[in-house]
Amino acid sequence: MAATRFWLCADDYGISRAVDHGIRDLISRGRINATSVMVAAPAFDAAEAAALKRLRDAGRAAVGLHITLTAPFSPLTRDFAPTGRGFFLPLAALLAAALARRLDGDKLRREIDAQLAAFAGAFGTPPDFVDGHQHVQLFPQIRDAALDAVARHAPNAWVRQCGRAPARLVNRLADRKGLLLDVLSVAFRRRAQRRGLRTNPAFAGTYDFESGTAFADLFPAFLDHLPEDGVVMCHPGFVDDELRALDPVTARREEEFAYFSGEAFPALLAARGVGLAQSWPI
Repeated sequence: MAATRFWLCADDYGISRAVDHGIRDLISRGRINATSVMVAAPAFDAAEAAALKRLRDAGRAAVGLHITLTAPFSPLTRDFAPTGRGFFLPLAALLAAALARRLDGDKLRREIDAQLAAFAGAFGTPPDFVDGHQHVQLFPQIRDAALDAVARHAPNAWVRQCGRAPARLVNRLADRKGLLLDVLSVAFRRRAQRRGLRTNPAFAGTYDFESGTAFADLFPAFLDHLPEDGVVMCHPGFVDDELRALDPVTARREEEFAYFSGEAFPALLAARGVGLAQSWPI
């Protein structure tokens, strides 16, 4: 029986050089097979792009765009609004504005177009897939702007929906964040399909970063009922001052890196009869 193949995607490439180093190390070892890039992050530059491009060109990983629209990051476009002191809105404020349909669709499209253009400029081609930092690609208004931009500029890319596998929904109330992503993903999938864009068949990887549960104990459940070409999100990397200034998720990144670089991870995959996908797009 053939092994189920899935995508293990390290989010946030570009957020800091230490995180980037950790992600590239795992790609080089064959421990992860995808990463999504924050072109709006201040640490993302030509050198970080070139180092990752070499791995992508060698067929070691799919590389996507991590659309970034929340603080403490800044827009690439000068007229983007609303902002706070030149930064994107915080996550809660952005979600509230999106739910109330108070965002400017034209400004959203220009910003997402700019991020897609920055990716193409850095890597020489459109992204293999598109997702969003803090799942912003799923939000009302943003989803339409994002999907329209992908359809125009990267029609062969797949887009990340964050709905879990149906068999995992039995215990969906135990993961409130996962439940919200399930709900938001319903409309996202429909809109992607209308535009002829592919989506991943299922998603996993959400957990409470503040919980005391060891990542090694959390990860096996992400593989439960995961179908072929399912996506598991992760956030491995090392910690440096750049990261501390931009993101509260620090120690968990090093814990995830340690797990994926250790021997328990490949042993789990072998025991479950699953493996990392080796070709893209989905």
